Amino acid sequence: MSQWYPKKGRVIFHVDMNSFYASVETAYNPKLKGKPLAIAGNPEERKGIVVTSSYEARAKGVKTTMQLWEARRLCPELIVMRPNFDRYRTASKEIFQMLAEITSYVQPVSIDEGYMDVTGTEEHGSPIEIAENLQQKIHRKLDLPCSIGIAPNKFLAKMASDMKKPMGITILRKRDISDKLWPMPIEEMYGVGAKTANKLRKFNINTIGDLANADSYQLKQILGINGERLRNRANGIDSRPVDPEAVHEFKSIGSSQTLAEDTTDDSEIRTLMHKLAENVERRMKRKQAAGQSIQIMIRYHDRKTVTRSKKLHQFIENKDDILYFANELFQKHWNTEPIRLLGITVQDVDEKQNIANQLDLFTYEKEAEKEKLYKTIDELSQKFGKNPFKQLHNNDKSEQPRTSFQKDFLDDFKQ
Repeated sequence: MSQWYPKKGRVIFHVDMNSFYASVETAYNPKLKGKPLAIAGNPEERKGIVVTSSYEARAKGVKTTMQLWEARRLCPELIVMRPNFDRYRTASKEIFQMLAEITSYVQPVSIDEGYMDVTGTEEHGSPIEIAENLQQKIHRKLDLPCSIGIAPNKFLAKMASDMKKPMGITILRKRDISDKLWPMPIEEMYGVGAKTANKLRKFNINTIGDLANADSYQLKQILGINGERLRNRANGIDSRPVDPEAVHEFKSIGSSQTLAEDTTDDSEIRTLMHKLAENVERRMKRKQAAGQSIQIMIRYHDRKTVTRSKKLHQFIENKDDILYFANELFQKHWNTEPIRLLGITVQDVDEKQNIANQLDLFTYEKEAEKEKLYKTIDELSQKFGKNPFKQLHNNDKSEQPRTSFQKDFLDDFKQ
Protein backbone atom coordinates (compact mmCIF):
# COMPACT_ATOMS: atom_id res chain seq x y z
CA MET A 1 0.00 0.00 0.00
CA SER A 2 2.91 2.35 0.70
CA GLN A 3 3.64 2.72 -3.03
CA TRP A 4 0.47 4.85 -3.29
CA TYR A 5 1.74 7.32 -0.68
CA PRO A 6 4.82 9.47 -1.41
CA LYS A 7 7.81 9.32 0.93
CA LYS A 8 7.98 13.09 0.53
CA GLY A 9 4.96 15.26 -0.16
CA ARG A 10 1.26 14.95 0.52
CA VAL A 11 -1.89 13.34 -0.84
CA ILE A 12 -4.67 15.94 -0.82
CA PHE A 13 -8.36 15.49 -1.61
CA HIS A 14 -10.74 18.25 -2.62
CA VAL A 15 -14.30 17.06 -2.02
CA ASP A 16 -16.89 19.11 -3.90
CA MET A 17 -20.60 18.39 -3.57
CA ASN A 18 -22.40 18.52 -6.92
CA SER A 19 -25.22 21.06 -7.28
CA PHE A 20 -25.47 20.91 -3.52
CA TYR A 21 -28.65 22.84 -2.63
CA ALA A 22 -30.63 21.29 -5.48
CA SER A 23 -29.24 17.83 -4.66
CA VAL A 24 -30.27 18.16 -1.00
CA GLU A 25 -33.80 19.13 -2.03
CA THR A 26 -33.95 16.18 -4.42
CA ALA A 27 -32.72 13.79 -1.72
CA TYR A 28 -35.36 15.20 0.64
CA ASN A 29 -38.10 14.86 -1.98
CA PRO A 30 -37.31 12.05 -4.49
CA LYS A 31 -40.22 13.19 -6.69
CA LEU A 32 -37.88 15.97 -7.86
CA LYS A 33 -35.33 13.50 -9.27
CA GLY A 34 -34.68 13.94 -12.97
CA LYS A 35 -36.53 17.27 -13.09
CA PRO A 36 -35.12 20.74 -13.78
CA LEU A 37 -34.87 22.43 -10.38
CA ALA A 38 -33.57 25.86 -9.38
CA ILE A 39 -32.99 27.27 -5.92
CA ALA A 40 -33.61 31.01 -5.93
CA GLY A 41 -33.78 33.73 -3.32
CA ASN A 42 -37.21 35.34 -2.91
CA PRO A 43 -38.73 34.01 -6.15
CA GLU A 44 -42.18 35.33 -5.22
CA GLU A 45 -41.17 38.90 -4.41
CA ARG A 46 -38.47 39.73 -6.92
CA LYS A 47 -37.87 38.13 -10.26
CA GLY A 48 -34.99 36.61 -8.34
CA ILE A 49 -31.53 35.23 -8.85
CA VAL A 50 -30.72 31.56 -9.36
CA VAL A 51 -28.51 30.38 -6.48
CA THR A 52 -27.93 26.93 -7.94
CA SER A 53 -29.71 24.48 -10.19
CA SER A 54 -29.90 20.77 -10.94
CA TYR A 55 -27.98 19.30 -13.86
CA GLU A 56 -31.27 18.85 -15.73
CA ALA A 57 -31.82 22.62 -15.49
CA ARG A 58 -28.22 23.33 -16.46
CA ALA A 59 -28.68 21.25 -19.59
CA LYS A 60 -31.36 23.78 -20.61
CA GLY A 61 -28.94 26.68 -20.11
CA VAL A 62 -29.89 27.68 -16.55
CA LYS A 63 -26.88 29.10 -14.72
CA THR A 64 -26.02 30.34 -11.26
CA THR A 65 -26.65 34.12 -10.75
CA MET A 66 -29.00 34.16 -13.78
CA GLN A 67 -32.15 36.23 -13.43
CA LEU A 68 -35.08 33.95 -12.70
CA TRP A 69 -37.17 35.33 -15.55
CA GLU A 70 -34.40 34.40 -17.98
CA ALA A 71 -34.07 30.92 -16.48
CA ARG A 72 -37.80 30.37 -16.89
CA ARG A 73 -37.61 31.56 -20.49
CA LEU A 74 -34.91 28.98 -21.23
CA CYS A 75 -36.66 26.26 -19.25
CA PRO A 76 -40.45 26.85 -18.95
CA GLU A 77 -40.90 23.64 -16.91
CA LEU A 78 -38.35 24.84 -14.31
CA ILE A 79 -39.29 24.07 -10.68
CA VAL A 80 -38.24 26.93 -8.40
CA MET A 81 -37.75 26.56 -4.64
CA ARG A 82 -36.67 28.91 -1.90
CA PRO A 83 -33.45 28.02 -0.01
CA ASN A 84 -33.78 25.92 3.14
CA PHE A 85 -30.63 26.82 5.06
CA ASP A 86 -31.23 24.53 8.03
CA ARG A 87 -31.59 21.55 5.71
CA TYR A 88 -28.33 22.36 3.91
CA ARG A 89 -26.40 22.89 7.12
CA THR A 90 -27.58 19.56 8.51
CA ALA A 91 -26.43 17.76 5.37
CA SER A 92 -23.11 19.61 5.40
CA LYS A 93 -22.44 18.61 9.00
CA GLU A 94 -23.04 14.94 8.22
CA ILE A 95 -20.75 15.09 5.18
CA PHE A 96 -17.83 16.61 7.10
CA GLN A 97 -18.29 14.07 9.87
CA MET A 98 -17.73 11.34 7.27
CA LEU A 99 -14.55 13.08 6.11
CA ALA A 100 -13.33 13.35 9.70
CA GLU A 101 -13.72 9.59 10.16
CA ILE A 102 -10.88 9.13 7.66
CA THR A 103 -8.48 11.84 8.81
CA SER A 104 -8.35 14.62 11.36
CA TYR A 105 -6.85 16.87 8.68
CA VAL A 106 -10.12 18.20 7.28
CA GLN A 107 -10.50 21.84 6.23
CA PRO A 108 -14.02 23.00 5.30
CA VAL A 109 -13.93 25.98 2.95
CA SER A 110 -17.67 26.36 2.37
CA ILE A 111 -20.89 24.55 3.11
CA ASP A 112 -20.37 22.15 0.19
CA GLU A 113 -16.62 21.73 -0.25
CA GLY A 114 -13.50 21.00 1.74
CA TYR A 115 -9.98 19.62 1.69
CA MET A 116 -8.59 16.46 3.27
CA ASP A 117 -4.96 15.46 3.78
CA VAL A 118 -5.01 11.65 3.61
CA THR A 119 -1.24 11.22 3.77
CA GLY A 120 -0.44 8.33 6.09
CA THR A 121 -3.94 6.82 6.12
CA GLU A 122 -2.90 3.50 4.55
CA GLU A 123 -5.23 1.59 6.86
CA HIS A 124 -8.15 2.95 4.81
CA GLY A 125 -6.67 1.75 1.51
CA SER A 126 -5.08 3.49 -1.46
CA PRO A 127 -6.06 7.11 -2.22
CA ILE A 128 -8.33 6.01 -5.06
CA GLU A 129 -9.99 3.39 -2.82
CA ILE A 130 -10.53 5.98 -0.09
CA ALA A 131 -12.08 8.38 -2.61
CA GLU A 132 -14.36 5.74 -4.10
CA ASN A 133 -15.51 4.51 -0.68
CA LEU A 134 -16.12 8.05 0.55
CA GLN A 135 -18.04 9.04 -2.55
CA GLN A 136 -20.23 5.94 -2.35
CA LYS A 137 -20.80 6.36 1.38
CA ILE A 138 -22.03 9.95 0.96
CA HIS A 139 -24.27 8.85 -1.90
CA ARG A 140 -25.58 5.80 -0.06
CA LYS A 141 -26.30 7.49 3.26
CA LEU A 142 -27.42 10.94 2.09
CA ASP A 143 -28.29 10.35 -1.58
CA LEU A 144 -25.96 13.23 -2.51
CA PRO A 145 -23.42 13.23 -5.37
CA CYS A 146 -19.91 14.61 -5.07
CA SER A 147 -16.72 14.91 -7.10
CA ILE A 148 -13.28 14.35 -5.61
CA GLY A 149 -9.94 15.65 -6.84
CA ILE A 150 -6.76 13.85 -5.77
CA ALA A 151 -3.44 15.68 -6.02
CA PRO A 152 -0.20 16.54 -4.21
CA ASN A 153 -1.47 19.99 -3.18
CA LYS A 154 -4.65 21.98 -2.62
CA PHE A 155 -4.65 23.92 -5.90
CA LEU A 156 -4.27 20.84 -8.08
CA ALA A 157 -6.86 18.95 -6.00
CA LYS A 158 -9.33 21.80 -6.48
CA MET A 159 -8.74 21.88 -10.24
CA ALA A 160 -9.05 18.07 -10.41
CA SER A 161 -12.42 17.98 -8.65
CA ASP A 162 -13.85 20.30 -11.33
CA MET A 163 -12.71 18.09 -14.21
CA LYS A 164 -15.42 15.45 -13.90
CA LYS A 165 -18.93 16.21 -12.60
CA PRO A 166 -21.15 14.83 -11.26
CA MET A 167 -19.79 11.85 -9.29
CA GLY A 168 -16.29 12.12 -10.71
CA ILE A 169 -12.92 11.14 -9.24
CA THR A 170 -9.87 12.70 -10.91
CA ILE A 171 -6.17 12.29 -10.13
CA LEU A 172 -3.96 15.22 -11.13
CA ARG A 173 -0.22 14.71 -10.62
CA LYS A 174 2.41 17.34 -11.32
CA ARG A 175 3.65 15.34 -14.29
CA ASP A 176 0.14 15.55 -15.78
CA ILE A 177 -0.30 19.31 -15.69
CA SER A 178 1.19 20.06 -19.12
CA ASP A 179 -1.35 17.71 -20.74
CA LYS A 180 -4.41 18.13 -18.50
CA LEU A 181 -4.10 21.63 -17.03
CA TRP A 182 -2.19 23.87 -19.40
CA PRO A 183 -4.54 23.62 -22.41
CA MET A 184 -7.48 24.96 -20.33
CA PRO A 185 -8.69 28.55 -20.91
CA ILE A 186 -7.31 31.00 -18.37
CA GLU A 187 -10.83 31.72 -17.05
CA GLU A 188 -11.14 28.14 -15.82
CA MET A 189 -8.19 28.43 -13.45
CA TYR A 190 -9.16 28.61 -9.80
CA GLY A 191 -8.22 32.05 -8.47
CA VAL A 192 -8.61 33.82 -11.84
CA GLY A 193 -11.78 35.87 -12.06
CA ALA A 194 -13.25 37.63 -15.07
CA LYS A 195 -11.36 40.90 -14.45
CA THR A 196 -8.02 39.14 -14.01
CA ALA A 197 -8.65 37.02 -17.12
CA ASN A 198 -9.37 40.15 -19.18
CA LYS A 199 -6.12 41.74 -18.00
CA LEU A 200 -4.14 38.62 -18.90
CA ARG A 201 -5.76 38.21 -22.32
CA LYS A 202 -4.64 41.73 -23.25
CA PHE A 203 -1.09 40.39 -22.96
CA ASN A 204 -1.90 37.25 -25.00
CA ILE A 205 -2.08 35.02 -21.93
CA ASN A 206 -5.06 32.93 -23.00
CA THR A 207 -4.47 29.52 -21.39
CA ILE A 208 -3.18 28.23 -18.08
CA GLY A 209 -0.09 27.08 -19.98
CA ASP A 210 0.49 30.63 -21.21
CA LEU A 211 0.37 31.79 -17.60
CA ALA A 212 2.71 29.03 -16.43
CA ASN A 213 5.31 30.09 -18.99
CA ALA A 214 4.79 33.85 -18.78
CA ASP A 215 7.52 36.27 -17.76
CA SER A 216 7.47 36.83 -13.98
CA TYR A 217 8.35 40.51 -14.28
CA GLN A 218 5.54 41.12 -16.77
CA LEU A 219 3.05 39.31 -14.54
CA LYS A 220 4.07 41.46 -11.60
CA GLN A 221 3.43 44.56 -13.69
CA ILE A 222 -0.01 43.27 -14.65
CA LEU A 223 -1.22 41.73 -11.38
CA GLY A 224 1.26 42.76 -8.68
CA ILE A 225 2.27 40.11 -6.16
CA ASN A 226 -0.71 37.98 -7.17
CA GLY A 227 0.88 37.45 -10.57
CA GLU A 228 3.75 35.39 -9.17
CA ARG A 229 1.40 33.38 -6.97
CA LEU A 230 -0.85 32.50 -9.92
CA ARG A 231 2.15 31.59 -12.07
CA ASN A 232 3.35 29.21 -9.36
CA ARG A 233 -0.09 27.62 -9.15
CA ALA A 234 -0.19 27.19 -12.93
CA ASN A 235 3.09 25.29 -12.57
CA GLY A 236 1.59 23.05 -9.89
CA ILE A 237 3.31 24.79 -6.97
CA ASP A 238 1.21 25.30 -3.84
CA SER A 239 2.68 24.87 -0.35
CA ARG A 240 -0.47 25.65 1.64
CA PRO A 241 -1.25 22.93 4.20
CA VAL A 242 -4.68 21.49 4.91
CA ASP A 243 -5.43 23.43 8.08
CA PRO A 244 -8.31 22.19 10.27
CA GLU A 245 -8.18 25.43 12.26
CA ALA A 246 -8.46 27.74 9.24
CA VAL A 247 -12.23 27.94 9.70
CA HIS A 248 -11.59 29.89 12.92
CA GLU A 249 -9.58 32.55 11.12
CA PHE A 250 -11.96 35.41 10.52
CA LYS A 251 -11.41 39.11 10.19
CA SER A 252 -14.98 40.18 9.51
CA ILE A 253 -18.54 39.08 10.24
CA GLY A 254 -21.34 40.49 8.14
CA SER A 255 -24.81 40.09 6.71
CA SER A 256 -26.38 41.38 3.50
CA GLN A 257 -29.74 41.02 1.83
CA THR A 258 -31.44 41.98 -1.40
CA LEU A 259 -34.67 43.91 -0.92
CA ALA A 260 -37.91 42.57 -2.34
CA GLU A 261 -38.09 45.69 -4.52
CA ASP A 262 -35.73 48.60 -5.11
CA THR A 263 -36.73 51.16 -2.53
CA THR A 264 -36.16 54.57 -1.00
CA ASP A 265 -38.69 53.95 1.78
CA ASP A 266 -37.17 54.92 5.14
CA SER A 267 -39.30 52.46 7.09
CA GLU A 268 -38.35 49.49 4.91
CA ILE A 269 -34.67 50.44 4.99
CA ARG A 270 -34.76 50.88 8.77
CA THR A 271 -36.43 47.48 9.21
CA LEU A 272 -33.74 45.78 7.13
CA MET A 273 -30.93 47.62 8.97
CA HIS A 274 -32.29 46.28 12.28
CA LYS A 275 -32.43 42.78 10.90
CA LEU A 276 -28.90 42.88 9.46
CA ALA A 277 -27.49 44.22 12.73
CA GLU A 278 -29.30 41.44 14.56
CA ASN A 279 -27.81 38.83 12.24
CA VAL A 280 -24.30 40.19 12.78
CA GLU A 281 -24.80 40.28 16.55
CA ARG A 282 -25.91 36.65 16.56
CA ARG A 283 -22.82 35.57 14.61
CA MET A 284 -20.55 37.67 16.84
CA LYS A 285 -22.01 35.93 19.89
CA ARG A 286 -21.54 32.55 18.29
CA LYS A 287 -17.86 33.31 17.78
CA GLN A 288 -17.52 35.07 21.14
CA ALA A 289 -15.99 37.91 19.15
CA ALA A 290 -15.92 41.69 18.87
CA GLY A 291 -14.72 44.06 16.16
CA GLN A 292 -13.30 47.57 15.88
CA SER A 293 -14.48 48.67 12.43
CA ILE A 294 -17.88 48.92 10.78
CA GLN A 295 -18.65 48.72 7.06
CA ILE A 296 -21.83 49.47 5.15
CA MET A 297 -22.52 48.22 1.62
CA ILE A 298 -25.17 49.85 -0.58
CA ARG A 299 -26.10 48.44 -3.98
CA TYR A 300 -28.31 50.72 -6.03
CA HIS A 301 -31.03 49.94 -8.59
CA ASP A 302 -28.46 50.19 -11.41
CA ARG A 303 -26.22 47.65 -9.56
CA LYS A 304 -23.65 50.31 -8.71
CA THR A 305 -22.19 49.25 -5.36
CA VAL A 306 -20.69 51.50 -2.71
CA THR A 307 -18.85 50.30 0.40
CA ARG A 308 -17.77 52.62 3.19
CA SER A 309 -16.09 51.76 6.48
CA LYS A 310 -15.05 53.46 9.69
CA LYS A 311 -12.48 52.59 12.35
CA LEU A 312 -13.98 52.85 15.84
CA HIS A 313 -12.41 53.84 19.15
CA GLN A 314 -13.82 50.77 20.88
CA PHE A 315 -14.69 47.18 20.12
CA ILE A 316 -18.36 46.48 19.42
CA GLU A 317 -20.39 43.28 19.52
CA ASN A 318 -24.06 44.01 20.29
CA LYS A 319 -26.85 44.96 17.93
CA ASP A 320 -27.42 48.48 19.23
CA ASP A 321 -23.80 49.53 18.72
CA ILE A 322 -23.60 47.81 15.33
CA LEU A 323 -26.81 49.50 14.21
CA TYR A 324 -25.77 52.93 15.53
CA PHE A 325 -22.47 53.08 13.68
CA ALA A 326 -23.82 51.39 10.53
CA ASN A 327 -26.69 53.88 10.38
CA GLU A 328 -24.24 56.74 10.85
CA LEU A 329 -22.31 55.56 7.79
CA PHE A 330 -25.49 54.91 5.83
CA GLN A 331 -26.93 58.38 6.43
CA LYS A 332 -23.64 59.95 5.41
CA HIS A 333 -23.18 58.03 2.16
CA TRP A 334 -26.63 57.16 0.82
CA ASN A 335 -27.34 59.31 -2.25
CA THR A 336 -31.15 58.83 -1.83
CA GLU A 337 -31.42 56.73 -5.03
CA PRO A 338 -33.40 53.46 -4.91
CA ILE A 339 -31.57 50.69 -3.05
CA ARG A 340 -31.41 47.08 -4.24
CA LEU A 341 -29.22 45.56 -1.51
CA LEU A 342 -27.86 46.49 1.91
CA GLY A 343 -25.05 44.94 3.91
CA ILE A 344 -23.52 45.51 7.34
CA THR A 345 -20.14 44.08 8.31
CA VAL A 346 -18.09 44.33 11.49
CA GLN A 347 -14.39 44.23 10.61
CA ASP A 348 -11.10 43.88 12.51
CA VAL A 349 -12.75 41.05 14.41
CA ASP A 350 -11.09 38.92 17.05
CA GLU A 351 -12.21 36.57 19.78
CA LYS A 352 -12.99 38.44 22.98
CA GLN A 353 -10.53 36.36 24.96
CA ASN A 354 -7.78 37.74 22.71
CA ILE A 355 -8.83 41.35 23.08
CA ALA A 356 -7.09 43.18 25.87
CA ASN A 357 -9.68 45.65 27.15
CA GLN A 358 -7.69 48.54 28.54
CA LEU A 359 -10.59 50.32 30.19
CA ASP A 360 -10.47 53.01 32.81
CA LEU A 361 -12.60 52.50 35.91
CA PHE A 362 -15.52 54.55 34.62
CA THR A 363 -15.67 52.72 31.30
CA TYR A 364 -15.27 49.39 33.05
CA GLU A 365 -18.23 50.08 35.32
CA LYS A 366 -20.39 51.07 32.35
CA GLU A 367 -19.43 47.93 30.42
CA ALA A 368 -20.03 45.75 33.49
CA GLU A 369 -23.53 47.21 33.90
CA LYS A 370 -24.29 46.57 30.24
CA GLU A 371 -23.06 42.98 30.51
CA LYS A 372 -25.52 42.38 33.37
CA LEU A 373 -28.34 43.86 31.29
CA TYR A 374 -27.45 41.75 28.24
CA LYS A 375 -27.27 38.62 30.38
CA THR A 376 -30.71 39.31 31.87
CA ILE A 377 -32.21 39.92 28.42
CA ASP A 378 -30.64 36.70 27.10
CA GLU A 379 -32.10 34.74 30.01
CA LEU A 380 -35.56 36.19 29.40
CA SER A 381 -35.23 35.54 25.68
CA GLN A 382 -34.48 31.88 26.34
CA LYS A 383 -37.49 31.66 28.65
CA PHE A 384 -39.99 33.45 26.42
CA GLY A 385 -38.55 32.60 23.00
CA LYS A 386 -37.78 36.15 21.81
CA ASN A 387 -36.20 39.23 23.28
CA PRO A 388 -39.18 40.70 25.17
CA PHE A 389 -37.72 44.20 24.99
CA LYS A 390 -37.29 44.34 21.22
CA GLN A 391 -39.57 46.51 19.14
CA LEU A 392 -41.45 44.72 16.41
CA HIS A 393 -39.52 46.00 13.43
CA ASN A 394 -40.58 43.44 10.86
CA ASN A 395 -44.33 44.02 10.88
CA ASP A 396 -44.93 40.26 10.79
CA LYS A 397 -43.05 39.86 7.51
CA SER A 398 -41.61 36.40 7.09
CA GLU A 399 -37.84 36.18 7.15
CA GLN A 400 -36.28 36.71 3.75
CA PRO A 401 -33.89 33.93 2.74
CA ARG A 402 -30.38 34.99 1.75
CA THR A 403 -28.37 33.42 -1.01
CA SER A 404 -24.98 33.07 0.71
CA PHE A 405 -23.63 31.36 3.79
CA GLN A 406 -21.41 32.61 6.53
CA LYS A 407 -18.63 30.28 7.62
CA ASP A 408 -19.39 30.51 11.33
CA PHE A 409 -20.96 27.03 11.44
CA LEU A 410 -18.40 25.05 9.45
CA ASP A 411 -16.81 23.45 12.51
CA ASP A 412 -20.15 22.11 13.81
CA PHE A 413 -19.26 18.63 12.53
CA LYS A 414 -16.66 18.35 15.32
CA GLN A 415 -19.31 18.66 18.02
